Amino acid sequence: MTGRKQEINLQFLQILDGALLVLAFWLAHVVRFSATQWWDIVPIDEFAHFRWMLFILMPFGPILLELNGFYNHPLQKSVWRSLSEMAKAGLWLALLVAGCSIFFRLSLDSRAVVLLFILFAMAALLIRERLTFYQIQARARTGRYREPVLLAGTPEDMHALRDTFSPLLKLEMEIVGEINIETQPISELVELLHRHSVSRVIFAAGHTHMNRLQEAIGACEIEGVEAWMLADFIKTSIAKPTFDVIGSRPMLVFRTTPEVCWALLVKNVFDRLAALVIICFALPFFIFAYIGIRLSSPGPVIFRQQRGGRHGRPFTMFKFRTMRTDAEALRAKLAEQNEMSGPVFKVQNDPRIFPFGRWLRKTSIDELPQLFNVLQGSMSLVGPRPLPLYEVENFESSAQRRRLSVKPGLTCLWQISGRNNVKSFEDWVKLDLEYIDNWSLWLDFKILLKTVPTVLFGLGAR
Repeated sequence: MTGRKQEINLQFLQILDGALLVLAFWLAHVVRFSATQWWDIVPIDEFAHFRWMLFILMPFGPILLELNGFYNHPLQKSVWRSLSEMAKAGLWLALLVAGCSIFFRLSLDSRAVVLLFILFAMAALLIRERLTFYQIQARARTGRYREPVLLAGTPEDMHALRDTFSPLLKLEMEIVGEINIETQPISELVELLHRHSVSRVIFAAGHTHMNRLQEAIGACEIEGVEAWMLADFIKTSIAKPTFDVIGSRPMLVFRTTPEVCWALLVKNVFDRLAALVIICFALPFFIFAYIGIRLSSPGPVIFRQQRGGRHGRPFTMFKFRTMRTDAEALRAKLAEQNEMSGPVFKVQNDPRIFPFGRWLRKTSIDELPQLFNVLQGSMSLVGPRPLPLYEVENFESSAQRRRLSVKPGLTCLWQISGRNNVKSFEDWVKLDLEYIDNWSLWLDFKILLKTVPTVLFGLGAR
């Protein structure tokens, strides 16, 4: 299953799953509401009181399932893996429901409805997934719906392509022939198109001359048959190829950072909502830090500094000031004491830090004003820590520069890996690139969870 057909099928399954979630919630309410007539238990409100849940379940349920891989590899998954993916999506859905309940003062005061909904929803989704699996298998066994496809290119390229076909592709596609377009005439390609009523030709022709390839694709164009060309003739180790369009010109795009998707949209919305909530709850700490700095050290309370944002674009980062006002001027005198390799400057027992400022750093309270950077959109909750511009300008390798390819954050893998105990900037960069190359909402969530004990116990901070 490929291309537009796969996209349409996925959208249909997501709509169906959204409807199943709504049905499961309605059924959970019916069972619990009816139970008051059978047993002497506390009655609950009618379903109309819970209708706000439908506006969350229908759109966000399928999105969260997709983000956690529920729709990936339907023929290669065990039941336990499906349940695990549903559980992860359910956790995010529960956080979303809890947030809406708090902010909009909506009630969901029946634990029995929630528990029954979880059971009914997981059962319904699992049954739907198994039925889809059996349907695909049944269709493949009959062979009536298998798409006739022709491979064209060099023998070695076609063989390499075949080895990458997933079990699902092998069930849904029938390779009716192969054409070596370097040695066989284009007329034989056209003949196979007619003989097998081919709907698509896949060109695995990375080692073929472009004029020969253009002639073969032109023949498909005349016949009205789709021509798909394998685009791995440009080898990359990290960047992932995608297709896009500028104006009317087709473009092959190589990305090393997450593509614009629902996951990034959810991340951006979550960043701002969570930052707003944390600011509200942390207001006493803001007041405490403000008074403490005023009494401890003359000068401004908020320290502003130009930092390197995404792709190195400068932005003004906010922190509670923890150093003397002449700290920047004294940095040059302390250069010999720098304990970090590379362009980063860090000194143990930095004499520029005043006592109350040291406590603010130990507790990470000094970082709280960066929540306003998150609200502005210049930072994220999770991402590589932003560095001063003078450190960014001294980057020594392209790998160090690649850490700027995503939005900087309040916390990251470096933060939960000992922070200042990491002495090598190269090790720091490796942690940042590991985060970028493996990014997902679930990874962000795990980093946020691990940040809590790191901050509470001051692990690696000074």
